[in-house]
Amino acid sequence: MAIQPDEKYCTECGALINRKAEICPKCGIRQTPAPFTSSLGAIAPNGRSRLAAALFALFLGSLGIHKFYLGSIGWGIMYILFCWTGIPTIVGFIEGVLLLIMSEETFNMKYGGSYGGS
Repeated sequence: MAIQPDEKYCTECGALINRKAEICPKCGIRQTPAPFTSSLGAIAPNGRSRLAAALFALFLGSLGIHKFYLGSIGWGIMYILFCWTGIPTIVGFIEGVLLLIMSEETFNMKYGGSYGGS
């Protein structure tokens, strides 16, 4: 399910609402404008940034910092346990690139929930 041009996510609860809505019909919270205009620096409803996650993956991917940031604690621990092999470094770099090219809608659907994604 892709987000339509006339829709956006509620800044509080993450519900899909009309782009022009001033108050979310689900949670009743007044909507504030997005802090960033670029989609790369956009913030998910839970406060996580796609750009921050991508930078963590590119520069600290060998330690799995991006996994901890995105809420995947188990995967973060796996990256730390196997960081000596170099495999998490390669995988972290690839995930960083994927996060950079990922659409804002996909990022919000995968990681925009309250406590992270997969």
